[in-house]
Amino acid sequence: MKNLRSYAEQIQRQLALQSLPFAVKLIEKREDIPEGAKRPKRDFGVCLAQCQAFMFVERCGMSIAMLKEDMWCPEPVIGYGLEEPPKYFLEGRNRYPDDVETLETGANWAQAFPRFEVGKYVGIVSAPLTTANFEPDLIIIYCNSVQLTRLLLGIAYKDGQDITSRLSGHAGCVYAVVPPMQTGECCVSVPCMGIRRYGGYQDDKMIFTVPRQKLENLILGLKQSGTGEIPVKTWTRAEYTLGDSYAELARLMGMKKADGSEIVGKPFGERLPWE
Repeated sequence: MKNLRSYAEQIQRQLALQSLPFAVKLIEKREDIPEGAKRPKRDFGVCLAQCQAFMFVERCGMSIAMLKEDMWCPEPVIGYGLEEPPKYFLEGRNRYPDDVETLETGANWAQAFPRFEVGKYVGIVSAPLTTANFEPDLIIIYCNSVQLTRLLLGIAYKDGQDITSRLSGHAGCVYAVVPPMQTGECCVSVPCMGIRRYGGYQDDKMIFTVPRQKLENLILGLKQSGTGEIPVKTWTRAEYTLGDSYAELARLMGMKKADGSEIVGKPFGERLPWE
């Protein structure tokens, strides 16, 4: 757990995050609920949407466990396998006619909706990575696009592989949790309108999820890859100075400056901001 706290602080420092990453664990039995975790129905006297629970974790530092009786939004109940999806859902009726052209189109979305086997889990718990008292399955990071770029560079450092994600305008709390649990791979997801309306997240936010087993690779990549600070300092100049490896690549393909001269690069560490 000490390592996880150190990782969280490193990620926040290198990416200039507004808040810390948070840990997520799927709960198989009620007895698995970590000590000290709040239960919305029991402790607050209300039900919460999962996006609201994540908001309180990320912004207020709470540890929150959500079982079916704590949840207000039905889609994570289905996605996390806490209840059988009703026929109404599978027929696409909660999408048609507001979001899709036909009922059949709504059913297509519902049938492909990522979800766990019903009954495998009884709930989900989340807490800031710096204070979590449980070993997480996933780490979720709310980030802007430049922070996401650094995360993608970082996770590719070890194996050179890009990540593949399922993107949807719906159920961000499901797409950020279920696919990476099922594949064991990092993913990017889009905050849905519910996350923005009820979770209070701004227009520039994206969600990056890293499975626990990939976290050390991400930390290594963030330390070793990428250049520059966040926010990124920008300058606009034609024929700006390329890094050495880019300049060599250009030369090998016969690329030249507009005046016909050879392209000369510099190591990234020696380039000045206006170069």
